[in-house]
Amino acid sequence: MSDCKVRVKFGINADINVPSSKSYTNRAYIISSLADGKSLIKNVLVSEDTLYMQKALSSLGVSFEKIGDDVIVKGGVNCLKPFSNEIYVGNSGTCLRFLTPFCALINGKTVLTGSSRLKERPMTDLLGAIPIAGISAVSKQSNGFAPIIIDGRGTILGGTVRLSGEISSQCASALLLCAPYASRDIEIFIKGELTSKPYVDMTLDIMKDFGASVERDGYKRFFVKAGAHYQPREYSIEGDYSSAGYFFAAAALTGGVVKVRGLKPNSKQGDAKMLSLLEQMGCAILKGEDFVEVRGPQALKPVTADMNACPDMAMTIAVLAAFAEGKTTIKNVYNIRLKECDRLAATVQGLKTLGVFVEALDDGMMIHGSCDARAIHGGAIDTYNDHRIAMSFALAGLRIPGVIIRNKECVSKTFPNFWECFERLYG
Repeated sequence: MSDCKVRVKFGINADINVPSSKSYTNRAYIISSLADGKSLIKNVLVSEDTLYMQKALSSLGVSFEKIGDDVIVKGGVNCLKPFSNEIYVGNSGTCLRFLTPFCALINGKTVLTGSSRLKERPMTDLLGAIPIAGISAVSKQSNGFAPIIIDGRGTILGGTVRLSGEISSQCASALLLCAPYASRDIEIFIKGELTSKPYVDMTLDIMKDFGASVERDGYKRFFVKAGAHYQPREYSIEGDYSSAGYFFAAAALTGGVVKVRGLKPNSKQGDAKMLSLLEQMGCAILKGEDFVEVRGPQALKPVTADMNACPDMAMTIAVLAAFAEGKTTIKNVYNIRLKECDRLAATVQGLKTLGVFVEALDDGMMIHGSCDARAIHGGAIDTYNDHRIAMSFALAGLRIPGVIIRNKECVSKTFPNFWECFERLYG
């Protein structure tokens, strides 16, 4: 593991291409693995998380052929087979949750496991809800965490499922993605308030693109008709707003201009909502057919932000808030405590390391910022092996000297060439 000492840079003027969406890539891999035939998935993201998904699906009988930036996936339920060893998915909550119902479509037993941190990420909501749909999946240690043992019967029975959505929307997406292959219709009722709603919108979006329609009543009820199987097709992965967010923030923080290419202006990605927060903080936003340009203000303004729809950007807004005169409140992001690390605690600690006055809340944080960068100082940021902590706090180093990012390689989880792209900010 190595460190990165970030160099100060004001008035950035950069043109950036960011990677493709991890969320869409992994959803496309699951869907094309079920579609009977060959699908061409174009412009895929190659990262730690997507490689874990691809390797897991390959172990289960799906064929992948990489051609440049594209991948040909040869799938179909009939080609699926059990894997004799445990399938390791690193620290990917997406892989663990999406593959759990998927493995029920295989005749035989599958065991999913991962890193020590993944074994602390809750699976109780999903495991408790899916038996009624005919899915046999249990925690190996009977504690609600990975390893997960799935006793596949070659089908999902279907029926009515009541699923809590307050911890992660991935549970709802996991069941929805496999629902067209149930032997009976599936009706999903969400108990409580669904968190991170745009990720379910993304799931429904790509399901529709592959030929499966879902009836819905807002975010409370979803109905999928049995037998409406996916059709193999050519599908292009759009650019990732999560990755773009760090470069939008770089413009905001330095009073510069950054244009990010390869983005879909009307994307359903939740992190696109960060742009409205940047406008509130004083930025000017310009959207083109395939790009978004952000122009930073002379001085950032504090905001009060409900970031439940875009929790992955909460850390980035927190870093910006440190340089905005006044009090910024980030709320309704309790679930970031349950990600690759406890992101709420890690962000609070990181800001304190830089001399920022910050208060932790039950579901967020309150940052008392200053537009005078002299009130903040450098320091070594512990990333806790979390890619988003590393990328968010790298931004602070553009304004103040002495910011060091520990374990810079952790960005490989979703953005392997982040530091290369970050270097382009220096011209």
